[in-house]
Amino acid sequence: MRRFLALFALFFLISGSAHAEVIERIVAIVNDEPITLSDLRKFEERLRKGTLVDDLLVPDETTKQALLKDRNLLLQKLIEEKIIDTEVKKQKLTVPIETVEQEIRSIARKNGLSREELKAVLQQQGVNFSEYQDFIKRGLERQNLIKSAVISRVKVSEDDVLAEYVARHGASNDQAFEYTISHIYFRAGPSGGALARSRAESALKRLRNGESFERLAAEVSEDPAFEEGGLLGVFKTGELNKDLEAALKKLNAGEYTGVLPTSGGYHIVKLNKKRLIPDPRTEREREKIRAELYEKAHRRQFRLWLDNLRQEAFIRINK
Repeated sequence: MRRFLALFALFFLISGSAHAEVIERIVAIVNDEPITLSDLRKFEERLRKGTLVDDLLVPDETTKQALLKDRNLLLQKLIEEKIIDTEVKKQKLTVPIETVEQEIRSIARKNGLSREELKAVLQQQGVNFSEYQDFIKRGLERQNLIKSAVISRVKVSEDDVLAEYVARHGASNDQAFEYTISHIYFRAGPSGGALARSRAESALKRLRNGESFERLAAEVSEDPAFEEGGLLGVFKTGELNKDLEAALKKLNAGEYTGVLPTSGGYHIVKLNKKRLIPDPRTEREREKIRAELYEKAHRRQFRLWLDNLRQEAFIRINK
């Protein structure tokens, strides 16, 4: 608090003429850290020039243009930056100068430059090299924070990629799948199939009421070669009955069919896993989709994490 009062006095109590112009003021306080009017102006200038801007906070051109059009959004983004940097300090995630230099040399190499040539390019853009070092240092520290707080929560499964691929391109007859399935089987027996079907319908009703497929399979399945959970195995396209395969194509992992006729009785089949068998023609597209889904999931988790930190932070905006 004493630090805040000292800053307050420095920025607001300008001695001398009664007509002295106020050249600085605090626009917001975040966890006892001030954001000044000059901070806001410098951030706006960096955005306009496209220099020293962290793409973690300003990921694309659309975000950049929105910030430049709205001073309030600009301030909110600086508040988020302060919150992140406060958390870096709290967790003592400081990065040594040696690591900063390694990163700078790596950036220079990727751009076909030496360290001195990179320094010259920055000077041409009006960027002081010591400022650039500070920018890289803060970026590395923030990355370390994000790795521990956000990245571990980002999950993109094979089913997610497959669902997105099918949503974009439709289910093609040329696509080959691999299905991992389980079933609950009911034998028709010498008395015919009516009783077997009735038992199967009763089991299906219990499943729809929330009972575990695996537990129910252990209790009522009449498969003489019963495996734990009713596991049938792994099958590729063309290795299953056409009606069963048609039903499986419509399911997501964890879902199950209705009652289906099978050799000697009836069964209910659960799809444990569905995998698109790699095809050189489609694999590149799927990797692109995976990267896009990962980026979306990362931004979503980052936003949730940052919103939570924001709720816990002390923030005061001076009107």
